[in-house]
Amino acid sequence: MRLLAATRVALATVIFAAGLAVAHSDDWPLHPIRMIVGFGPGGGTDIAARFVAAPLSEILGQPVVVENRTGAGGMTGAELVAHGSRDGTIALMMSNAHAISAVMYKTLPYDPMNDFQMVSMVATAGLVLVAAPDFPAKNLSELVALVRANPGKYNFGSAGVGTTQQFAGELLKQTAGLNIVHVPYRTTPAVVAGLLGKEVSFVFELVQAVQGQIQTGALKAIAVTSPQRNPVLPDVPTFAEAGIPGYEVTSWYGVAFPGGTPMPIVDKTNAGIRKLLESDAVRKQVLTMGAAVKSSTPDELKTHIASEIAKWNAVREKAGIPKEQ
Repeated sequence: MRLLAATRVALATVIFAAGLAVAHSDDWPLHPIRMIVGFGPGGGTDIAARFVAAPLSEILGQPVVVENRTGAGGMTGAELVAHGSRDGTIALMMSNAHAISAVMYKTLPYDPMNDFQMVSMVATAGLVLVAAPDFPAKNLSELVALVRANPGKYNFGSAGVGTTQQFAGELLKQTAGLNIVHVPYRTTPAVVAGLLGKEVSFVFELVQAVQGQIQTGALKAIAVTSPQRNPVLPDVPTFAEAGIPGYEVTSWYGVAFPGGTPMPIVDKTNAGIRKLLESDAVRKQVLTMGAAVKSSTPDELKTHIASEIAKWNAVREKAGIPKEQ
């Protein structure tokens, strides 16, 4: 009897605690929400966070404050959120750098999957392959033929080892069977300057980073890496259209809470993100960064990140890129 009574008390305690958690989640948010960005102001991840923050503040009734915590390729910000409070007061604006870090480092200060409760994707954007206006190839087919006829002569630049831009080039090498050399720079402006200065033959870069040079004719757009044409560059074909089916590199942005955040909070945030992404004003903002709005369920975002980690790890292994400590 005593055992039965104790069991009933324990069960009642669990049910009561669960009820309090749900009630607390239903009242959420009662405090401002910090949206952490692991990169500096003005970059794609920062822009994505800011176009989400203002309308989400209105929907949720509490300020969503963007906070830049730079360092270690986005890992400093990710670590802060991974070990943050599970009450919905801190979130992370993720990008494909989250998956790349999992691929490039032997150890991380967090589990890239289990230490985060995914909420929703918010936008996707492909890269664009650009070259100088006088580069001999006018299109992707000519570029592939040119490089194949001159193995080792041409190179491509990126914003650094282990970046999405480098992996885009490595994937092209593997998909088209090309012999091209990777030249890493430290930043996007540096690699664009290197391309303009004829230090490298071509570059994969975010559309927003080279859109101005393409429009003025300082750079020539060869193809975009997204499955559909980029709305900012409607006349530039995709890799599939240009003759390399199956080649795809997509930048993405998504929101996550620390792992263990109650699902009512997650669901409420997901619904808020879906609502704000229906706004014409938000869609126009996203378009200015060469991206398209894209919502998802928490599970869809989790599945996408897992597939990205697997995809880029396979590319890394085939390219012989060593993991960092």
